[in-house]
Amino acid sequence: MTRAFISALGAMRANQNWMDVIGNNLANSNTLGFKASRALFSDQFSATLKYAQGSNGASGGTNPLQIGMGTLLSSVDHNLNQGALSMTGRTFDLAMSGRGFFGLEGPDRTYFTRVGTFALDASHDMVDLRTGLRVLGANNSPINLDTNAVFPPKASSELTFAGNLPSEVTGPLAEKLTSAAPLKEGTPAQLTGTLSGPFTVPVGETYTFKVKLNGGSSQNVSVTSTTGSITAQEVVDAINTLDHVTATLSAGQVTMISEVKGDKSSIKVSPGETGKDFAGLVGLSTSLVAGTESPALGTTDLSNLTSNSSAYAVGDTIEFSGTDADGTPLAASFVYGTDGTTVDDFVAFLNNQYTGASVTFNATNQQLQLSADATGESSLSMVLLDGENQIGGADWTQQVMTFTTTGAGPDTLTTSAEVFDSAGTAHQLTFDYTRQENGTWSLDVSMPADAGTVLSGSVTNMVFNSDGSILSPSSANISVQFTGQGTQSLSLDFGSPGGFSGLTQFGGGGDVLVSGQNGYGAGTLGTMQVLANGEIEGFFTNGQVQTMGQFGVGTFANAAGLEEVGDSLWGETPNSGDRNFGAGLAGVAGSVVGGALEESNVDTAEEFVRLIQAQRGFQSNARVITTQDEMMSEANNMI
Repeated sequence: MTRAFISALGAMRANQNWMDVIGNNLANSNTLGFKASRALFSDQFSATLKYAQGSNGASGGTNPLQIGMGTLLSSVDHNLNQGALSMTGRTFDLAMSGRGFFGLEGPDRTYFTRVGTFALDASHDMVDLRTGLRVLGANNSPINLDTNAVFPPKASSELTFAGNLPSEVTGPLAEKLTSAAPLKEGTPAQLTGTLSGPFTVPVGETYTFKVKLNGGSSQNVSVTSTTGSITAQEVVDAINTLDHVTATLSAGQVTMISEVKGDKSSIKVSPGETGKDFAGLVGLSTSLVAGTESPALGTTDLSNLTSNSSAYAVGDTIEFSGTDADGTPLAASFVYGTDGTTVDDFVAFLNNQYTGASVTFNATNQQLQLSADATGESSLSMVLLDGENQIGGADWTQQVMTFTTTGAGPDTLTTSAEVFDSAGTAHQLTFDYTRQENGTWSLDVSMPADAGTVLSGSVTNMVFNSDGSILSPSSANISVQFTGQGTQSLSLDFGSPGGFSGLTQFGGGGDVLVSGQNGYGAGTLGTMQVLANGEIEGFFTNGQVQTMGQFGVGTFANAAGLEEVGDSLWGETPNSGDRNFGAGLAGVAGSVVGGALEESNVDTAEEFVRLIQAQRGFQSNARVITTQDEMMSEANNMI
């Protein structure tokens, strides 16, 4: 009868061990880099009461008769699955994504960890903040970073140019501005009902219809009868609550007029509910009605322009401001009805405001034009706005004045670049491109007198192919001497002959720049970052980037064979297999993630389920012991 005691006692001991494993997992559910463990049970040997027998001629075979001796804890292994990554933004907070461990140099052995809380100590050694152990690099040696290092300067010797020298000759020309959009004369969409009011509608009934204005969304019109009929004025009042339309009454008939003029003006009526259709009651057509549009003439009234949203009234103003050709500021108010009402009247008024330019209306393209009287650079401008708090108004932004011809002398383009001498001192060079009378370009290099001297700095006869690519020269050499320095030669690269990667001569505007130069001053370390392969890149204040070190990543043939040694550290064992230590992303190694830490991979919900299972297992085996005890007591009482 003692077998039940032995089996239950062993099971209680095994379930207690399982409980210990679960408790440890839950205790470390918030421990960075922690890997959950699991307990595995195995049954113990069984007592054989009867051996199996094979069949014979007289009877069949029998199975063995065995009673098990309980269970035992056979294994506690680790779940090495990836934990979630928590971004910290700290440069040397590192996590592994995939296989691998960071290496730490201990006093007597090498430790490994998934928790990369690293930092530099006073000796510039990379250490683990939790233990103070030094971090191993990809070369299996401790990482030491010289954060006080200075990146030495380099004298400039090559400059590369890019950009466009315009093919279109722009000078000498008189400046001209033209309105962005032509002036159009238009009429609004208009729809008139064919029936006159009043209209019979039963008391309490609501009649409706929908109207879509100028291609916009539908708006509802509804009127409810309170007397048995609806007057035409009530219909007009209901329509006038809508946007972008005005309703009027004439001879008892309702007329709708869009507030927009021209081709964009339209009215589309849709009938209301059957039996309660207001549109049919009033006699409004459901066909699309559109406005008209035609080129404006000098005799066109300003209120009839398509840009006009409401007709001007006598006394309304159009405010003019701008600058004359010599830069003199101008301002005046055109008074509608006093200074005129037509396009010609308005143009004549504007023309009278300028002394160094003229304003005209081009009847061919219906645009306003502002032209300087003299060639060369000019400061012309013109802005039109409606006066405030008035009845009429128009969208004068459609007539914003834009440059169609820029007044200018000989075409020139200037760019500058910072170059460095052998001591790393920066100097500013200016490059002036000038178009010559024969269509070629020349380049002159200069610098401030106190910075040094340009010994030879002119390039002439720069010629381009008909497709805009450079023909010759594709390169040139200049020499300069900065104050306190010797002669320094600079090679200028304008691009490959026939190519388009350097200077070009296309139509349109010009814009030339020095796209690159190979010099730089002395630099100090600014910031660092860690790449996926573990490399530590240093960014220096002179724009240079240098690899300063590399974190090592260790992988094992059997990572589950590692032993936990505390402080989230792991140690090698005879069963962990061969160790490979190198860079991240090398072989089976995962990637190093900078600015992040790996969280615990404990599944709390799963552990709670296991906790219940362990508790039930312990309780059931305790019940076996108490039951067996009662049975033995009963047996004793029989004696």
